[in-house]
Amino acid sequence: MIAGVVATLLCGEVFAGFNEDLAAAKRGDAEAQFYVGLSYEIGKGVSKDLFQAVYWYRKAAEQGLADAQYYLGGCYYDGEGVSKNLFQAVYWFRKAAEQGDKEAQYNLGVCYKNGEGVSKNLFQAVYWFRKAAEQGHKEAQYYLGVCYKNGWGVSKNLFQAVYWFRKAAEQGLAEAQYNLGVSYKNGFGVSKDLFQAVYWFSKAAEQELAEAQYYLGVCYENGWGVSKDLFQAVYWYRKAAEQGDKDAQCNLGGCYYNGWGVGKDLFLAVYWFRKAAEQGDKDAQYKLGGCYYNGWGVSKNMRTAAEWYYKAALQGLPQAQWNLGVLYVLGNGVGKSYSKAAYWYRKAAEQGFAEAQYCLGLSYKNGWGVRKNITEAKKWFREAAEQGVENAQKELDSL
Repeated sequence: MIAGVVATLLCGEVFAGFNEDLAAAKRGDAEAQFYVGLSYEIGKGVSKDLFQAVYWYRKAAEQGLADAQYYLGGCYYDGEGVSKNLFQAVYWFRKAAEQGDKEAQYNLGVCYKNGEGVSKNLFQAVYWFRKAAEQGHKEAQYYLGVCYKNGWGVSKNLFQAVYWFRKAAEQGLAEAQYNLGVSYKNGFGVSKDLFQAVYWFSKAAEQELAEAQYYLGVCYENGWGVSKDLFQAVYWYRKAAEQGDKDAQCNLGGCYYNGWGVGKDLFLAVYWFRKAAEQGDKDAQYKLGGCYYNGWGVSKNMRTAAEWYYKAALQGLPQAQWNLGVLYVLGNGVGKSYSKAAYWYRKAAEQGFAEAQYCLGLSYKNGWGVRKNITEAKKWFREAAEQGVENAQKELDSL
């Protein structure tokens, strides 16, 4: 009962405040007009009404109030209370940005970065991101770091990228924490430090950023910057996998396949390999092909195996290219074709895959799918032999 009375009194105070603002707004007070608009947008002291919000934002914006200009730009950007119009959004963002409003500066930078309502211009994007970043806007700091990392609108500078990532990371922005972790992991713009990498990955992972959860899993799996712990690796892979991260799904499938940090379960391995494969992960496509080829966790099916090997082969995975070549030689799941086999052997061999080099050497030696050529055969046998393929050395010695 007491709580209800307090709530009623508070509502009365809010409503009284709104009426005072409305009266001032009608007299032309720009700040009051903005607050009336805000009240209508969030439903504070009055029923929510986005059309009225836009009406009052416009009144204040036309008097030069930066906050109102920014909010009006946001309404045009999102199409709330007014028809979506990115050109008008940019117009009002610019008005507020030129008055130093950091939110408007950041949003104007995003518009230039994406070419929304204005021609794409990365130099202008950097200009406005910097304006906002220097005022402590964490998202602008992060995007400025991204621009330095990639050389977008500014000379590539990994030291500056790290500087701005750190600024945003220290304010708790998960994406910046993740990128700072990557910088420490790879030694980009900062001395390589796996302990620091784990620290920042953990910060971002705890905010449910899938990419950070995946990398934290990788660190635990390999003992990078943290004691090796396959149970923790599986924990973080699962977190990321359940958010749809294909790399994590593939690695989680691998954990189930090998029984690392979890009970071995080929059915669950196939489940996670498939999740990643369907998102185009070439390693998962190859592994899923292997499961179908051998009947691991799924009914044996050569045609389906060939289909998954083919998908991975098209993405340049040499293991898949070699396996696909073998299937063409055997006629398993595909029509027998020595020429297609030689084609895929070559693709893998040119990437240094030893088994494919040996098979391509056999193709040239025997004229299987290619014109017989002993010189080429010797070349590929030699390449394979240097990588330790015993039979390749025997073939080379016999020629």
